[in-house]
Amino acid sequence: MTRARLFLSAARGFLARRGDPTAGSHSAGAAVTADSFLCHVSRALSSCSWIRSADLDPSRPEIGPDDLNRSLLRNTSTCSLVSSVPHNGGSICRAARPRSYRYSTNAASATDAAGLAEAAGLHDDPNEGSISEGSTRNEAIRNVAIIAHVDHGKTTLMDRLIRASSSTAATTAGGGGGGGGGGGGGGAGGGGSAAADLPCDRVMDSIALERERGITIASKYTSVTFRGTTLNLVDTPGHADFGGEVERVMGMVDGALLLVDVAEGPLAQTKFVLGKALQRDLKPIVVLNKCDRPSVTTQMVHQVESAIFDLFASFDATEEQLDFPVLYASARHGWASSSWPPPQLSMAGSDPVSAAAAAAAKGESGVVPILEAILDRVPPPVVDPTAPFQMLVSLIDRDPFLGRLLIGRIASGVVRVNDRVRALTRDSEGEAFSLEESKVVKLVKRRGVKSEDMSEAAAGDIVAVAGMTHAHVSHTLADLSVSTPLPVAAIDPPTIAMTFSVNDSPLAGRHGTQMTGPKIGARLKAEVATNVSLGLEGGPSADAFKVLARGELQLGVLIESMRREGFELSISPPSVLYREERGKKLEPIEELMVEVDEEYAGAVIDTISLRKGELLDMITESSSSSSSSSSDSSSFGADSSSSSATSSPPPSTSPSSPASSSSSPSSLSRTRLLFTCPSRGLLGVRGVLNTATRGTAVLHRSFLRYEPWRGRLERGRKGVIVSMATGTITAHALSSLEARGTLFVSPGDETYDGHIIGENARDEDMEVNPVRTKELTNIRAASKDENIRLTPPRQMSLEEAMGYVQTGELVEVTPAAIRLRKKELSSSKRKTTRRNQKE
Repeated sequence: MTRARLFLSAARGFLARRGDPTAGSHSAGAAVTADSFLCHVSRALSSCSWIRSADLDPSRPEIGPDDLNRSLLRNTSTCSLVSSVPHNGGSICRAARPRSYRYSTNAASATDAAGLAEAAGLHDDPNEGSISEGSTRNEAIRNVAIIAHVDHGKTTLMDRLIRASSSTAATTAGGGGGGGGGGGGGGAGGGGSAAADLPCDRVMDSIALERERGITIASKYTSVTFRGTTLNLVDTPGHADFGGEVERVMGMVDGALLLVDVAEGPLAQTKFVLGKALQRDLKPIVVLNKCDRPSVTTQMVHQVESAIFDLFASFDATEEQLDFPVLYASARHGWASSSWPPPQLSMAGSDPVSAAAAAAAKGESGVVPILEAILDRVPPPVVDPTAPFQMLVSLIDRDPFLGRLLIGRIASGVVRVNDRVRALTRDSEGEAFSLEESKVVKLVKRRGVKSEDMSEAAAGDIVAVAGMTHAHVSHTLADLSVSTPLPVAAIDPPTIAMTFSVNDSPLAGRHGTQMTGPKIGARLKAEVATNVSLGLEGGPSADAFKVLARGELQLGVLIESMRREGFELSISPPSVLYREERGKKLEPIEELMVEVDEEYAGAVIDTISLRKGELLDMITESSSSSSSSSSDSSSFGADSSSSSATSSPPPSTSPSSPASSSSSPSSLSRTRLLFTCPSRGLLGVRGVLNTATRGTAVLHRSFLRYEPWRGRLERGRKGVIVSMATGTITAHALSSLEARGTLFVSPGDETYDGHIIGENARDEDMEVNPVRTKELTNIRAASKDENIRLTPPRQMSLEEAMGYVQTGELVEVTPAAIRLRKKELSSSKRKTTRRNQKE
């Protein structure tokens, strides 16, 4: 970040607060004077050592704006913006990270900030924000995406925005405030009748797997009307494996809501989605969510704001992007505020439900401040209404009556029902060609949870077009007079690959209906056509297909969807996609953040180190104290230093940090570890860490970059127990095997030669007969046979099985079961192969 930006942030922070920054209350109407501004900046400046604010005494007549500016430019290279604290009757500054400030958008503050920017030598680009000749802005539309890390509350916030807009529309139409509140939940959303419009919670998670796993897998959009303006809202996934869904919808929007959990701060995927938004020159609106938690303090909020500011600065954000507003919200309870502490909490103490009900009783606006921020801060789309119709397809949906719906933002012109349009794309050599021509059968607009038919749609709006049969994502729908497709944004490449092939085990065909190679290939081609982050290549045989993806979870969702559709297939172990540059082998490196109980931090470090991971940072936070033991006061975010590939020692405890409370056996501490690790080292690591930490580890990972190959990995798994017989597994056979390792099967399961039924306690594989029975004799036993009690087997999920198998092994996937097996089923052939390898 440049020195000028630091100065401008200090100036704007002062103007937004309009008062003493150390005071408990912020007087918005306080007059701005040169003396008070100098006092604020003097408190905001500190070097690595302690300095007194008297060093920049505003009462000294020899200090003028030029002197202040020169002093700022001299000092900001080694100082940080901090909060001053009283000391011996004066103010003294403590070194810390830059603090994130809220920025005022009123005319007086904008004028003063412009003057201060001019004094600091900053000048706005006159061409910035200008539009080309013939273009205009569609003031009736705002297009915005909601981006965040996984489980930070995006989809829940979408529910509240839909409810709030419905309530506002009902009130505007004379609906009497939406039915008089309707209780705490209805009041939080802005009206009881609005809440009834949603059939369920997390209404945007319409895919069955999304509701089962509690995550958003595919991007989806809807629109709401607020104060006469159409707001097109795009809900995006928060998991790193589905980052392609975020990338492809960034071209549809002109702004973004960056949602951050105030208790966790910006995490790995926050960094990814923010970087994509800033690359598109979007100006995000920051929303700190889950502010209703009792553990949230003012210090914590300031730390998270500082971490977010650092994250913006690490991407070299522009002045307008750094001028982001901050809102404080609880999506779960349906309220938002532009100030801290939120008035909803002051109404009813720390009880969030009572706070929401109290806000509704007093006529508070729920999450309307977020809608107002979208209306004020997101620019209207720049369009050319006179140009021919063009639309880039970004999403694909299906309707039981209309078939395929191509969703995208209209770039120019107007489209009407029954218009003739063509689908344009480019071949492998970059030449444009027409894929098909067809008639627009329907124009569909998503409003809230319902769909409405339209007779025409204008440039800048997001709509769905029905009638095309071959067009896919990244294709351009255009008027017949257009011959050049719209440019397509680059998508980050896949990092891992798996081979999908026909299931040829002895148990194949018992439960599935889609088993042949052509059917598997057709299904994969259809998936790749709608998911731009996936790739498809030919496999080692005609019935094998190599699928390229971002991560194990993305592949796991695809495989789970196929098995629910009746497919049976065999899956190879995931492999990493390498690169070759200047004769050097490069591999994908990921940023891994692990949150774990302090007692298991050593086990996590050992596990990741064996997988060629490098520790970048370690922060321990005690549940009995709101402060961190690290010298980094903004311990919530991914700092810009996390992009470094070199390992750095954990930060030492700073004498200035608040002392942690005395620990006791009953007190719990959580440690946050930040690593860089090769993608191949993270395959299957989730299950290993869950075992090593007794299920207390929480992992967040995202792709970082390609780096030189870090060398061979240590053996990360023991040998396996392999069946050498076919039949039904017996309890008698398993009773003698469970002491030899961990079993994956139960008595009564079917097995076959080559089926992996457990993990050996030793490094080598062990072949056994799990179907043998107890021999019967004609000798009467003196007592009854004792009952056989077996340890429950280890049950693997699909993702765990994918990360467990190694070279020479496969995952057998059917609608009824997930099994592990050897690629070579014959026991005699496996022995011959091992003998040849030894020789």
